[in-house]
Amino acid sequence: MKKIGFLSFGHWSASPQSGTRSASDVLLQSIELAVAAEELGADGAYFRVHHFAQQLSSPFPLLAAIGARTSRIEIGTGVIDMRYENPFYMAEDAGAADLISQGRLQLGISRGSPEQVIEGWRYFGYAPSEGESDADMGRRHAEVLLDLLKGEGFAKPSPRPMFPNPPGLLRLEPHSAGLRRRIWWGSASNATALWAAQRGMNLQSSTLKADESGEPFHVQQAKQIRAYRAAWREAGHQWEPRVSVSRSIFALMNDRDRAYFGRGDSSDQIGVIDNMRAVFGRSYAAEPEQLIEELRADEAIAEADTLLLTVPNQLGVDYNAHVLKAILTDVAPALGWR
Repeated sequence: MKKIGFLSFGHWSASPQSGTRSASDVLLQSIELAVAAEELGADGAYFRVHHFAQQLSSPFPLLAAIGARTSRIEIGTGVIDMRYENPFYMAEDAGAADLISQGRLQLGISRGSPEQVIEGWRYFGYAPSEGESDADMGRRHAEVLLDLLKGEGFAKPSPRPMFPNPPGLLRLEPHSAGLRRRIWWGSASNATALWAAQRGMNLQSSTLKADESGEPFHVQQAKQIRAYRAAWREAGHQWEPRVSVSRSIFALMNDRDRAYFGRGDSSDQIGVIDNMRAVFGRSYAAEPEQLIEELRADEAIAEADTLLLTVPNQLGVDYNAHVLKAILTDVAPALGWR
């Protein structure tokens, strides 16, 4: 059994061909797609975060709105760039969103990916310390967030407070007690997957990875997941971690599906991202019977407990609900995912 959700990058464009021509369109349609996905039986609604781009950027209002409109589906991010984040403010926002959703928040964070502007995090007021890289800074912000989410008091109360304080040092509020175990780290390398395991974070592995062996993408990703789980066991955490992988998967059910996705490249690609040689995983697009056989051979999907389906959000809510329904009803049962 696998949890199956969707991952939206939240693009918008003024193009007449786009179903999302403004930020308002994307935000409102994201809420409606999450509602539709819950009705279809999907398990998660996840959103990517990018700054200085015509894409979703401020996740917590959206997540809170989805949490208020739904009752079962997990809501999450994949991922928030921690180079841009104030961990203290983020802990309050995340706590509020989690409480509104009654404990359904699955918060994916990372050191980030290439952005639209040069050193964009500086505009947000953040800069690496001496001898620290921007990636180090992102991981430092993440570790501060993890400590804050424990809910332990750390701030000395005022002797003349506006309102009465509980005894002892004060923590940030609102605090959601279970959220600390629902933090995920988006990892592109084996080393950062091990780092996440040591710190008790779940693992999100995307559609690209550092090319560390020259093997097919899904093989390298499966090895990353196994190494992560071994490091988790060695760290001695008292709960079981979760692992997600993202894939572009389209069941070709009609002529419209075939027109959109029937001629795509179905092989891994090699490229360079952030001066790192990376392998980009293939997309899957085929008739259901063929798709089932192709997915059966994907070692990383087999290793993961959660599969996030990237959706073409600019094609609108109805079409994306159709994409999800095809996977949930015509593909997943044959693979034992349902």
